[in-house]
Amino acid sequence: MAMKLKGAKGKKKKTRKPKPYQRAEYIGQKVQMDVKHVPTECIVNGRKYYQFTAVDECSRWTYREMYEEQSTYSAKNFLMKLITHAPFPIRMIQTDNGTEFTNSLMVVKAKHKTLFEQALLDMGIEYHRIRIATPRHNGKVERQHRIDGERFYSKLRMFSLEDGRKQLADYQRRSNKIWKPCLGMKSPNQVVEQYLGVM
Repeated sequence: MAMKLKGAKGKKKKTRKPKPYQRAEYIGQKVQMDVKHVPTECIVNGRKYYQFTAVDECSRWTYREMYEEQSTYSAKNFLMKLITHAPFPIRMIQTDNGTEFTNSLMVVKAKHKTLFEQALLDMGIEYHRIRIATPRHNGKVERQHRIDGERFYSKLRMFSLEDGRKQLADYQRRSNKIWKPCLGMKSPNQVVEQYLGVM
C-alpha cells in the first residue's frame, strides 16, 4: 500500500491574480513611451533608424522623434524634447524594460541608473516600468506605432536622418489634429485645449 506524502497532493497552487491596470485620470498623469524601428524598406541609405514615441494616456496627444541609436542617450534626449514640447506638465513616464530606458534587468548594472532614469529623477518625474511580457499595459503607444506604420511609414522614402526627421516633424504637426473615436470624435489637440481651458 503506497503511503501518502504530506503536502505532495491535495494542495492547490495559489493562482497569481494580476493587479488591475491603473489608468490615468487626467492629462499628463501618465505618458507611455516606447521605441519603433523605422522599416528598412523606407530607408534608401541602408542605415538603421529608430522612432521614440510618447503618448499621453488621457488625451492621446503624441510626440515623436527619430534617432540613429536605440540608446539611453537617445532616450534622455527624447525625454528633454518631450518636456519642452508637451503643452501640459508630465507627472509620470511609463516604459517597458528596454535597456534604452532602464538597467533593471541587467545583472551587473541593475543598481546603476541610466541617463534616462537619472534625468527623470532630476526633474522629479515619477517613473513606472510595466511588468515583463505585458505589452498591453503600454497599449496606447503600441497602437500609435501601428497607426504611424499605416499613415506615415507605408508612404515614407527617406534618404538620410535629417530627411527622415523633417518628414516626421511634418507628420507630427498633423497627427495631433486628427479626431479619434475614443475621444468622442475630438482631436488630441482639442482635448488638451479644453483641459487647459479649465485649469
